[in-house]
Amino acid sequence: MPVQALGLTAGLLSAAVFGVAAVVQAQAVRRQPGSPDRLWGFVAHSLRDPRMMAVVGAYLVGFVLHAVAIWFLPLYLAQAMVAMSLPVSALASHRVEHALQRAGWAGVALVTVGLVLLSLGAGEPGAVITTTPFALLLWVGVAALALTSMVGRRLPGPLLGLVAGLGYAGSAVSVRGVGMPVEAAVVAAALAVPAFSLVAFWLYSLGMHGAAVPSTTASLIVAQTFVPAAVGVALLGDEVRAGWWPAVGLGLALSMAGAVVLALRHQPEVRSPASPATH
Repeated sequence: MPVQALGLTAGLLSAAVFGVAAVVQAQAVRRQPGSPDRLWGFVAHSLRDPRMMAVVGAYLVGFVLHAVAIWFLPLYLAQAMVAMSLPVSALASHRVEHALQRAGWAGVALVTVGLVLLSLGAGEPGAVITTTPFALLLWVGVAALALTSMVGRRLPGPLLGLVAGLGYAGSAVSVRGVGMPVEAAVVAAALAVPAFSLVAFWLYSLGMHGAAVPSTTASLIVAQTFVPAAVGVALLGDEVRAGWWPAVGLGLALSMAGAVVLALRHQPEVRSPASPATH
């Protein structure tokens, strides 16, 4: 199916962009003076940091590709495609920390196999939602995420990744509210996308400031996959191919199990910016 193939291609490309950008993001945030535990201070410093601005540019490219996947694929598959950024980050992260061990690569393999099952079982995506209640609920989510970030900004890296994943999940769900014609609800949904993403980007950076890239990314993927998957199937009309529910369920379980393995087992010492990378 050409449309689904376009969505899959865009999803894989976005995963590659996100995976490499996450490692550069970790390098940039670890060069900042002190911990970036205040949002506006982090934003002000990042605006003066060419490396972080390059990361933002890469994420914008990745977001456009990911939005294409969200429009043409069920949310559970579009979000699971982002899980492929995990092996990309794992391969690239030796630049800023020690390489993955056997358990870490087992986690990467589980994520990959789970994604294959999800791809095989994917059905038709649901329609764009352009209602006022949907837009209002999105902004309730933005407010809840902002409040949680203020309270929990000193959590360990994997937990910060988990909260950041909820932010990116909200951003993905918001994309389903962007369509034609342009109405007030559509504009509100469109504005919720950067609002969710800004807070999520900050929390993700904060998590990687003191924790390993794969472990922080793994917990992020858990949240940003499960939440949109549930919302998409339960509320937005996403479908599963007839007879493929067990395979899709197994795929989600394997992908998330791999992410959890990485979050629990891959906690190497983070290198300082001055430390040379080993190969």
